Amino acid sequence: MNTPLPLPAARAIEKLGGDISLARRRRHISQASLAERMGASLTTVRRMEKGDERVPIHFFARALHVFGEIQALENLLDTAKDDIGLLLMDERLPQRVRRKTGVSGAL
Repeated sequence: MNTPLPLPAARAIEKLGGDISLARRRRHISQASLAERMGASLTTVRRMEKGDERVPIHFFARALHVFGEIQALENLLDTAKDDIGLLLMDERLPQRVRRKTGVSGAL
């Protein structure tokens, strides 16, 4: 099954690729040097910078690591700050918590 990537996701990958290209150029790093530091081919770096959605995510992670920005990937979906998920969980909380019969109430 080859489902097309949703347009917002494709745009996000394209932007990330462009941002990686800009970060690389600002640091005066050649594509070949970035490829070597990442353990990737020059072709992979070029495809990544163009926003090719077929480039595996670990290459984006490696590029972020080279630039000292890996924490950006670590914090993408921080569950402690997931407002929607937390709200949905809170909606399912019981109104009252009753002690089960036959179970001691002491903790």
